[in-house]
Amino acid sequence: MIPAISGAIGPLGSGEWSVGSVGSIGQNGTGATGATGGSFNDALTGAVNSLDQTQVNASNAATQLATGQLTDPTQAITSVENASMAMDLASQIRTKLADAVNEVFQTQV
Repeated sequence: MIPAISGAIGPLGSGEWSVGSVGSIGQNGTGATGATGGSFNDALTGAVNSLDQTQVNASNAATQLATGQLTDPTQAITSVENASMAMDLASQIRTKLADAVNEVFQTQV
């Protein structure tokens, strides 16, 4: 029998809610390659790699739970839920970016 989920999950750390940095966009008139030397490409690559790692962690946790290597089901549930929320966020961002690109193309006609 699996115990009920309660406060056993505990508070989430700031790293679990962070989406990373996008360089210095909009700061002091600099572009995406401002004072920090970052670029949109670097930020996007980092975000995709982070999303991939979240998915791998969830898959590993689910496998370990199914094979009995993981004794605390809340760890697996937390990993899978984090991966699900990260994928939902990535999907929403992709949709917003596609809408913005389409709008830009329509205004140039």
